[in-house]
Amino acid sequence: MHKRKLGNSNLEVSAVGLGCMGMSFGYGPAADKQEMISLIRSAVERGVTFFDTAEVYGPFTNEELVGEALAPFRGQVVIATKFGFKPASNGEARWSSLDSRPEHIKEVAEGSLRRLKVDAIDLFYQHRVDPDVPIEDVAGAVKDLIQEGKVKHFGLSEAGAQTIRRAHAVQPVTAVQSEYSLWWRRPEEAVLPTIEELGIGFVPFSPLGKGFLTGKINENTAFDSSDFRNIVPRFTPEARKANQALVDLLGKIAERKPALPLARQMALAGRAKALGRPGKATPAQIALAWLLAQKPWIVPIPGTRKLERLDENIGAVAIELTSDDLRDIDSAASKITVQGARYPENLERMTGR
Repeated sequence: MHKRKLGNSNLEVSAVGLGCMGMSFGYGPAADKQEMISLIRSAVERGVTFFDTAEVYGPFTNEELVGEALAPFRGQVVIATKFGFKPASNGEARWSSLDSRPEHIKEVAEGSLRRLKVDAIDLFYQHRVDPDVPIEDVAGAVKDLIQEGKVKHFGLSEAGAQTIRRAHAVQPVTAVQSEYSLWWRRPEEAVLPTIEELGIGFVPFSPLGKGFLTGKINENTAFDSSDFRNIVPRFTPEARKANQALVDLLGKIAERKPALPLARQMALAGRAKALGRPGKATPAQIALAWLLAQKPWIVPIPGTRKLERLDENIGAVAIELTSDDLRDIDSAASKITVQGARYPENLERMTGR
């Protein structure tokens, strides 16, 4: 597995990480814990060193899962977690309630350290910008935690360019995490130029469009009643039908790319057949390879519950998109208007602050 550094920091991670949220939360009922522990450990065996979680995923259960799964690999992996939401009193995640008061940040850090079974949090993101707490106070609280040895690196999630600058002036920001993919390119407008200037790494979440860019979802796909995508405007049947054009584009590019080096293909022969495209790249791999080709400090974190999908996502690292490929993708994508908002209005208001 290739390695990448997040910006100017010394934080080196695998070129593709693993988003762990969906194992416990957001995409239907939680998966079997032992199966997910096995999957996370399989990722480590395959060279993945970057794992993403948050206290609100569950809440708490995803951090516990990640902590248990990675306990044998202390010092070999990087675990990112997040603060900033306030779980409801009934134990459910309450996404509408933010709390980034410095005293709360420090309470969250103690809980995350315990659940992750670590002495220090590798990367501690503010999950969403809290309009009631100056970002300077947030950065100052994390700076205190870094000085105490409880946190190693500070990150921001879905923050706007000016917020990033203000935070960075108090405590250097190692990474910004936001949604970014071929069907959500807004970070290119202000966030990516800002963090390139400041020497900050970028971690795209939902790099496969919450599963849509894999080509495994169409207008007839039915989601579990507890699946977050049921309330996402971009996932209405009408939007899915309209947005199929983007998946078709990825499929056309995939047709002209071999999936993996020969030795790796042979090692994964059984799983390669399961992908349905032996010897060829997949739309998901092209979507990830496109992100990797944008900047050397971009590290996507696709999530999955399946070993064959993990292998597929890791395989994207071996796919080289030429300048002609990238021009073709950009040219074709510019003619496609993606339908539907990426979040319900109440959640979209929390982004880009």
